[in-house]
Amino acid sequence: MSSRPPAACCATGTLHQGTPVGTMVKIDGKIDGYRAKPSAQTRTAILYIPDIVGIWQNSKLMADAFAEQGYVCLVVDIFNGDPAPLNMPDGFDIMGWLTKGSQGDKLLARLAILSGRNLVSGCGGAVHRWPLPLVVAWFKSHPSFVEEQELSAVVGPLSIAAAEHDDIFPVEKRHESEAILSKSKNEWQINLFSGVHHGFAVRGDMSDSKQRFAKEQAFNQAVAWFKTKYQEQALNSYPEVSASILAAISLPDS
Repeated sequence: MSSRPPAACCATGTLHQGTPVGTMVKIDGKIDGYRAKPSAQTRTAILYIPDIVGIWQNSKLMADAFAEQGYVCLVVDIFNGDPAPLNMPDGFDIMGWLTKGSQGDKLLARLAILSGRNLVSGCGGAVHRWPLPLVVAWFKSHPSFVEEQELSAVVGPLSIAAAEHDDIFPVEKRHESEAILSKSKNEWQINLFSGVHHGFAVRGDMSDSKQRFAKEQAFNQAVAWFKTKYQEQALNSYPEVSASILAAISLPDS
């Protein structure tokens, strides 16, 4: 395994301050989602697979931040209304909770409305479990539950934000992942942030300057990765047309 299974640290963290401005929506009338839209019209999107706390304050604010960068961002409830609690109590059976299953398989068909595009994920779900054929780029913060064969099967550019102190994605697992990715034909990057722990990019303490810096830089990493990969894909596929035009053809009007 290229990272270890989820543990209590996957739901440990702080509640971020702010007022979400997006809206709750129903996907195919059945699955809950949170959608944030930019001020200007766009047809480019980010599909946000949340950490195991699901759709909550921090994931909503993160989606709003992506919208401010010009993307429609959809956070999906893959836990069927049963996310893990933030700062889970002692004795919480996280593996028992995981065995209840999620709505991941059901979502694959429903999310065809997005036609693929970018995908961002917090801990508690591996990007490669979502083999959407038209995804342009992937971003994963502090991975968990990643099998070696799944990481090998990733299709498309992958960016990872990793924590120096991480029992789920420790040094040996990070190096193992680097070795696997080095053998692939995909572009990839792993940025390592010192002095922070698993979950920093989603649940870090914003009153701590080191955690705040790492969280903000991980977000910037994701935005830069998506923007660059959009442009590269557009220019490589249609060199006679501008990337900005081609990046605007992926979403239906809704």
